[in-house]
Amino acid sequence: MRLHRPYVSAAAAVVVSSLGIVAASQHIPDGGHTPAPGTAPVVQDAVAPAAVGSATAGATPRTTPSPRPEIPTRIPGLGPGTRSHIPAGTRQVVLVTGAARNSASSKVVLYQRVDGGWRPGAIWAAHNGYRGWTDEHYAGDLRSPIGVFGLTDAGGLLADPGTELPYHHSGAFSVSGPGIEGEPLTGSFDYVIAINYNRQPGTSPMDGTKPLGENRGGGIWIHVDHGGPTHACVSLSKPHMKQLLQALDPADHPVVVMGDAASLAR
Repeated sequence: MRLHRPYVSAAAAVVVSSLGIVAASQHIPDGGHTPAPGTAPVVQDAVAPAAVGSATAGATPRTTPSPRPEIPTRIPGLGPGTRSHIPAGTRQVVLVTGAARNSASSKVVLYQRVDGGWRPGAIWAAHNGYRGWTDEHYAGDLRSPIGVFGLTDAGGLLADPGTELPYHHSGAFSVSGPGIEGEPLTGSFDYVIAINYNRQPGTSPMDGTKPLGENRGGGIWIHVDHGGPTHACVSLSKPHMKQLLQALDPADHPVVVMGDAASLAR
């Protein structure tokens, strides 16, 4: 495993999040908070009738090998418009599919490019923005942006779990207070992966640079689920966040493809 050069943390500052939480040395991002193969028929060796008694006694039947499971050549659920935004060199896609345009529930699958196809991982339950999804995200709209975004930087309150991504370990990832539905937010930023929406890639998730402007929101992450909807982020259970961090490899140019099912099918 490669060792990563840590980010240089910015000076502690008072940050007011879109959650309305004010804390010293605390960053609250705009998005955060909230068939086993069967056995083929037995093939018997043909024998002459006169030799049946001796040739077949105690013989072990032969079986044909099971075929390798096929993997899809395209990621299911993605239409030509969405696929056209996935960079040609990308070999890892984190697919976030919302249950509906205005739903805060979604599912996540990590796809890996292998043998000319896309091998899917497990399906993980997730949350997204409280009001669902939007093609044009603005700060405070409580919707997650639809699109294809790079995944280049990670961090968290807890130590690096073994990711290949650059990882910023800092106490500044602390968060407290209630979420949108009153659930506690503590631990939500134990692990985070920055989604490259309105941010500068190659910097800490804590970096506040917003190339599209402050009104377009920012600080949208994949982070630990707190049991409720987010402001615009995507959230996964803590064990699944750890697995995702350990799986992502910058050499595979990972991206997140996110949105409601109907939008992604365009």
